[in-house]
Amino acid sequence: MEFIKLDVEEKIAVLTINRPKALNALNSQVLDELNETLDGIDTNEVRALIITGEGEKSFVAGADIGEMSSLTKAEGEAFGKKGNDVFRKIEALPIPVIAAVNGFALGGGCEISMSCDIRICSENALFGQPEVGLGITPGFGGTQRLARLVGMGMAKELIYTARNIKADEALRIGLVNAVYPAEELMNAAKKMASRIAMNAPIAVRNCKKAINDGMQVNIDDALVIEEKLFGDCFETEDQKAGMGNFLEKDKEKKLKVVPFVNR
Repeated sequence: MEFIKLDVEEKIAVLTINRPKALNALNSQVLDELNETLDGIDTNEVRALIITGEGEKSFVAGADIGEMSSLTKAEGEAFGKKGNDVFRKIEALPIPVIAAVNGFALGGGCEISMSCDIRICSENALFGQPEVGLGITPGFGGTQRLARLVGMGMAKELIYTARNIKADEALRIGLVNAVYPAEELMNAAKKMASRIAMNAPIAVRNCKKAINDGMQVNIDDALVIEEKLFGDCFETEDQKAGMGNFLEKDKEKKLKVVPFVNR
């Protein structure tokens, strides 16, 4: 891999988009390498994935404008599909994915962050969908995921105006979960991933599937999805161990209670 790094330690994987001279911009090769790397992650061993960008300046500055500038209509549509297929693969991974946004997250960078389950960012992060200023629309899911995350009115404002927003505004509108000093960002991401990894993996995966699938249907159908995934957790080792440990601790706690005696 020339532009993607993957490090796995203690059930947590860190995927770094490593093209800092181009501010980690996404070209066809980066997308192909990203796709191949995602396919190679052993989700039976890895319980959480962090995606970030190389360097302190940029998470992903966007899709590669140099590559896009000469595309035909058909080639443009194919490039959009390539990006959408990869980002959908991130979104559909059975394990939780955290975007650690360390700087520019513009265009395709904002879009890849939105395909992750959780977004946290550094104080110098900058988000935006500037595509209309370049004569195109967002093409890697921006028109769809941004509205789902921050509401239709705010999404339309940001996309129509091509306005970029800083970390504090991204937090205010709900685009990110938390903002950290740049030097603390990766530690915060790893701490969150470690906390996720400590929990029962089948339950965590079923929660992700219930939320993602349920958001696409009406509430009645969504509750059926939840019921099935809730039931799917029973008779697993995770459920038996988790509930067994709770009941044992509860029993020990009750044994330590000293009865109150009226005097």
